[in-house]
Amino acid sequence: MSRVAKAAIRIPSGVEVTVDGAAVAVKGSKGQLNLDVPRGLRVAVADSTARVESEDVRVPQWAMAGTVRALLNNMVTGVKDGFERRLQLVGVGYRAQVQGKTLNLTLGFSHPVSYPIPEGIAIETPSQTEVVVKGVDKQRVGQVAAEIRAFRPPEPYKGKGVRYADERVVLKEAKKKK
Repeated sequence: MSRVAKAAIRIPSGVEVTVDGAAVAVKGSKGQLNLDVPRGLRVAVADSTARVESEDVRVPQWAMAGTVRALLNNMVTGVKDGFERRLQLVGVGYRAQVQGKTLNLTLGFSHPVSYPIPEGIAIETPSQTEVVVKGVDKQRVGQVAAEIRAFRPPEPYKGKGVRYADERVVLKEAKKKK
């Protein structure tokens, strides 16, 4: 069994983990998430902890046990606290604004970019150059943030574009004149 899978998942108060065969449901104050556990693994809930156990001692099950444990831990964290990803817009005239279920971006193109906000994701714009993506599912929050960043990733000469708040863009030196 992997070291990751051996660690128990602490279930905080207000979070409910339900196991029904190979299906695991995690319910909390922020929402509900479901996971299908692969064959050969099972989730055991006792007291206020959950453990991922392997029915088999073959190596592929060990690897999956660690992955399932990490996914379950992220689900518990998500329904309790939620996840968020912050993006910054760097560039003259770059702006973001939420209108209803759409994120409108002005990124220096000849046209505005409209991004429809998916279900289960909340997007806020505290300022015109800041975008905050929030949600319960860590994977979906990261995917939405990556899709927004992909509209105009930071370029290496001036650093203009959409970047993660904690991202450090290494700038290249411009071509020298002789």
